[in-house]
Amino acid sequence: MKLLFKKISLLICVLISTVFFSQEKNDIVGKIQIIKNDNFFNIKAEAINDGVLFIDELNYNLVALKKDRKGNYSNNKQSGEFSIKPNEKKKLALIRLNINKNEELNVYLFIKHKDKLISRDTFSIGKAAIKKTIKKKINEDSFIIKGLVIDEAITKMGKDFYDFFYQSYLLSGIKYPFIIKIKEKPGLTRTTVISVEVEDVMIHEFRSNPSEDYLKETVKYALSRLRVYSKQRALLKSHKI
Repeated sequence: MKLLFKKISLLICVLISTVFFSQEKNDIVGKIQIIKNDNFFNIKAEAINDGVLFIDELNYNLVALKKDRKGNYSNNKQSGEFSIKPNEKKKLALIRLNINKNEELNVYLFIKHKDKLISRDTFSIGKAAIKKTIKKKINEDSFIIKGLVIDEAITKMGKDFYDFFYQSYLLSGIKYPFIIKIKEKPGLTRTTVISVEVEDVMIHEFRSNPSEDYLKETVKYALSRLRVYSKQRALLKSHKI
């Protein structure tokens, strides 16, 4: 009886050790699959569970950054939550893009488990040679897009604000580790609504005004709000670690 008890205890210990080892080891791998047809690219993101455990509380972020001939950026982004079974390959997202000659494309896939980055895949095409890298061990800061401001303005006033904002941002010498978007949408009257957004967070929003002085003052205010947001963001990340 004692021998049987010892064998059962040993088996339980082995199973527990196996589970803990599997949890410590990163069994989730994110992959980007590219299918090219002339100038069109189908960008597929998938996750593979090489482990023996069901894993939930996962989320993915697929970002495709396109740079046109004039140096302007546009981005496509898909994100979501998912769970995955042992030895399962799961499709996460699909982005379709048209890439012409002299344009550049950078694609990034990130997979997190409970807010911890566990896998990344990248794909690039353009001036640099096509490359694809997979990193199994990555810390949170391994992917940083710095100093990127995306223009989504629709009127001359919106474009003017973007130009003033971007010039002031460059002159400040600061390059924040997140994408800044200058957005514009029609207002209730003849004016439009211009906004500065980061990671789906509204930094500042205002009604358009043709006055150059007004736009420049608004740029100063938006940049000051960005500094506050960046500090709060860094503080929040430090508390999560």
